[in-house]
Amino acid sequence: MNKRTILLVDDEPHVIRVLRLMLEREGYEVASANDGAEALAKMDARRPDVMVSDIQMAGMDGRELCRTARARYPDETFPIFVMTSMTASGEREWVRALANVDFLEKPLSPRQLVARLAQHFASAAAQENHHAA
Repeated sequence: MNKRTILLVDDEPHVIRVLRLMLEREGYEVASANDGAEALAKMDARRPDVMVSDIQMAGMDGRELCRTARARYPDETFPIFVMTSMTASGEREWVRALANVDFLEKPLSPRQLVARLAQHFASAAAQENHHAA
């Protein structure tokens, strides 16, 4: 079984460090980027199974990164989780136009992230099994 690849995108190195540690312990392969441009370069080389991105970053922010990723790979709607502390519904409107983008509340506990990923991969596997039957 191939390891699932998670692409972490955050401009705060300690956030990446903490999440990477937890995800690697859970058996995921982790790639990381400090900003949107670097994340897109990593995606060009290899598409992740899931991308987890902060919204507020210098340069290309998470919103623009999500839009660009969806436009660049229209047939590959790998899940994107965006981390944000902005909970106002107006702050979340932009996601409606994009497929398979979900929010993670900040401060995000690594355990929360692991649980959400496990949930995602379990339901994806169930769907694959359902189609195969």
